[in-house]
Amino acid sequence: MAETVFESPFWGGLLCGLSKFYLKITGWRRVGSLSDIPRCVMIAAPHTSNWDAPIALAMAFAFRFKAHWLVKHTAFRWPFQGVLRWLGAIPIDRTKSTDVVTQMVEELKKRAELVLLIAPEGTRKKVTRWKTGFYHIACGAGVPLVLAFLDYARKEGGLGPVIQPTGNLEADMAKILGFYATITGRHPEKTGVVEIPRGRAGYSQRLHSQDLRSQP
Repeated sequence: MAETVFESPFWGGLLCGLSKFYLKITGWRRVGSLSDIPRCVMIAAPHTSNWDAPIALAMAFAFRFKAHWLVKHTAFRWPFQGVLRWLGAIPIDRTKSTDVVTQMVEELKKRAELVLLIAPEGTRKKVTRWKTGFYHIACGAGVPLVLAFLDYARKEGGLGPVIQPTGNLEADMAKILGFYATITGRHPEKTGVVEIPRGRAGYSQRLHSQDLRSQP
């Protein structure tokens, strides 16, 4: 039996076809490819609307990558446990001595294939700081970061640049945020200001979108 719906020959194939049809009739165009990256941390941004979820899910099925995301372990109870795993959820126990980053680094290292989908904003509300756990997970596991996006202005969605973390958080995040500064969310007023993090806990200067576009 397939581990998730994305790996099911029947359901995966059916939902792939339906998703492509849905994206076509709603005017969304897919860009990018993930065929040669079996393990990665995928950033899902910007996240400004409830509409992001169904469109992103349709993109995931259309691309046929095996998407996984994090869910608190307390949600994995009967009768939801099987359904959550089938949909690609990975349980995270926040009560353990090891933090979420360590748990996910171990998960990525033990799997041959894993696309871990993370929304670093953590909310649909306007934020000035991204949570940087996704970056430390990718560094610890030695896997690339794939910049996934939904651009409502161009009605394009999919996979942008692939970045291999160098360990220099500030420099790498400047590149990442520079890319997302060119992407328009459904509610762009919620993504007007961001900060480039310095180190694991601190943050440096606040930059507006137009400033980020000038970053090399």
